[in-house]
Amino acid sequence: MVQLRVATFNVENFDGTGPTERPSLAERVAVMRPQIDRLRADVVCFQEVHGQERAGQPRALHALAELLRGTNLEGAAMTSTRPQGDAVYDQRNLVVVSHLPVLHVEQLRNQLVAPLTYRRLTAVPPDQTAVVIGIERPVLLVELGLPDGGTMHVVNVHLKSKLPTEIPGQKVDGFTWRTADGWAEGTYLSSMKRMSQALEVRRLVDRILDAGRDARIVVAGDYNAEPDEITVLAIRGDVENTGNPDLVGRVLVPIEQTIPEPARYTLFHQGRGQMLDHMLVTRNLLAHYRGSEIHNEILHDESAAFAVDRKYPESDHAPVVATFDFP
Repeated sequence: MVQLRVATFNVENFDGTGPTERPSLAERVAVMRPQIDRLRADVVCFQEVHGQERAGQPRALHALAELLRGTNLEGAAMTSTRPQGDAVYDQRNLVVVSHLPVLHVEQLRNQLVAPLTYRRLTAVPPDQTAVVIGIERPVLLVELGLPDGGTMHVVNVHLKSKLPTEIPGQKVDGFTWRTADGWAEGTYLSSMKRMSQALEVRRLVDRILDAGRDARIVVAGDYNAEPDEITVLAIRGDVENTGNPDLVGRVLVPIEQTIPEPARYTLFHQGRGQMLDHMLVTRNLLAHYRGSEIHNEILHDESAAFAVDRKYPESDHAPVVATFDFP
């Protein structure tokens, strides 16, 4: 048997900050590199990885490479989102890191779902016609070769947060909204974006399964939603929701269900643990599945840190890792 460990980890705005900034990259690496060691992962889906500029070089993931130095993932392929015909994004890249062979890479943003258009009612002045509501982050698909000769489709996601989308004329400053209905409409727009991304992921999963019903698929990342919220349910495609037992082979299974409920959280917000980072897998992977871990023992409360704009060296998200055995 060959063991394969697959993880997802939102590393919270991981950047190459200088030695005079707090926390510095060195301070972050000192705390977070042991987390990478503990994962013992063969595949990691990272979110919120920033790119860095170096003189005479295209923008690259230098800070992430430094984090992985000395771990089992040092020198592994780092497959990232990127603007068309350009280097990696300046901020918040999705990255799949693995020593496994990379067979195919695809980036999707409104390829399988039409762009949203909407007339903002509380904008100052109000929109006279509908405008395009942009999706900030694409979805990253990476197909990897497995030790048993098969393949695994790894889908890395970072869905829109619940923070309201800005509306022209509705912000007094970075933290203050001018009106309650402006804040409500901004929140509504964010929910539209999140659901649009979820629909694109679900359509991608169905496209892969249309091409081969035995495809092994993992959809991992920061969903910015708890297990019973509609964005997660839309991607899962449970028979209880579709009402169609013929679709049972297309259901995605949340591996976190095997973790005892008191320990089932990846973020602390206002004193309450929330499960926002998920790993959904096709049913055919359950035969190889051996268990999951959430490394959440020392999470800080991100709402308390946000209130005073305090930066911690560690991420505000806990990593999730699942173990599979293949012959």
